[in-house]
Amino acid sequence: MRSYTRKVSSSERSGRAEHRWPAAIALVVALALYGLLPSSFFPPLRFGVVALGLLLLIAVIAVNPLRMHRQTRWSRGLSVGQTLLLLIANQVALIHIIFQLVTPSKDEGPTLLLAALQVWVTNVIVFALLYWEVDRGGAVARSKRERKDLPPADFRFPQDEDHDAVEEVAVRSSRSLNWTASFVDYLYFSLSNSMAFSPTDAMPLSHRAKVLMGLQSFAGFVILALVIARAVSLLG
Repeated sequence: MRSYTRKVSSSERSGRAEHRWPAAIALVVALALYGLLPSSFFPPLRFGVVALGLLLLIAVIAVNPLRMHRQTRWSRGLSVGQTLLLLIANQVALIHIIFQLVTPSKDEGPTLLLAALQVWVTNVIVFALLYWEVDRGGAVARSKRERKDLPPADFRFPQDEDHDAVEEVAVRSSRSLNWTASFVDYLYFSLSNSMAFSPTDAMPLSHRAKVLMGLQSFAGFVILALVIARAVSLLG
């Protein structure tokens, strides 16, 4: 079968640098969802996390306003740091919502169900951001470096193996287009992992990827199971 392979010039690699705004918008949505949790969810912590997250976002946007062209040690540290900040804060909210959901109280039932949805969606976004940050050195490395210079992959996407598929599929493969995943790919992957509780199209390769996916799947399962149980109790 014909294999699609072509060399990509340095100008092409620079031109395909990933857009900053999908990830930035997703982070703002996650911060908003987290900040709008009910008042029982530690207001000082929530507002502090939101304020610090926005400040860090402004700093990293200043480095790459439109596309992910540049990266310094401090800018990468800030970018990963803001993701970890929201991840840890949301896990605290997750633990709190678990205790709230298992406590019998019909008065706050609808509010808790909405809060659980906010925590779940925030988890989807923040894990997507973390996958996007760590895989193959991050967005800048994936777009600027040659493949032989990239760190080992944390995830294997279908495009990484499609070069020997039928022609209309192979033409979109990593080998033919020098394709690398963008934030939208990681967001879809994170969403499917939270709903299916297992890998769907992308597969974890490294230990850290498996640990992160396991934590996300477990958190998603716990939230959905408790939400269903609480909803049934409210209907009953």
